[in-house]
Amino acid sequence: MGFFKKSRILAGFILIFLVLGFSNKASAADIILSDLNGKAVNLSNYNGKPTILFFWTTWCRFCRNEIKTLNQMYPQMKKEGINVFAVNIGESSYTVQRFFMSYALAFRVLLDKDGLAADKYNVIGVPTYIFMDKTGRVISDAHALPLGYKKLLLGNNG
Repeated sequence: MGFFKKSRILAGFILIFLVLGFSNKASAADIILSDLNGKAVNLSNYNGKPTILFFWTTWCRFCRNEIKTLNQMYPQMKKEGINVFAVNIGESSYTVQRFFMSYALAFRVLLDKDGLAADKYNVIGVPTYIFMDKTGRVISDAHALPLGYKKLLLGNNG
């Protein structure tokens, strides 16, 4: 088999992988979750501003550290017009509420009890940050809050 034929086959596999890999990425319009009070939150209502979704669990010690960091950074993020949601994966409202009795969080906590939102955003492991532009399109993800989050979300204005 010649070089060009191998290259075309490889390019075809890469194209299939890219199409399949990105086709199930969610947009904010696809996601409705409940907050700790049981109120439905439609993430598409927050389009128009860049958004950070922080996926976490109560049993993850790295998540606890990131929650503290995110909570410290949130007032500045809010001033910059960035929406922030902490999305708990797979735990009950009672478990999450009990966990937060020792935290005074400034941002909203959402529940992804069945893990469907985590699946739609291709979350693999916690903690995971999902960064979305003002249209609700996923632009990046990370397992820790990057120092350059402003530039990522706000472009040259950040």
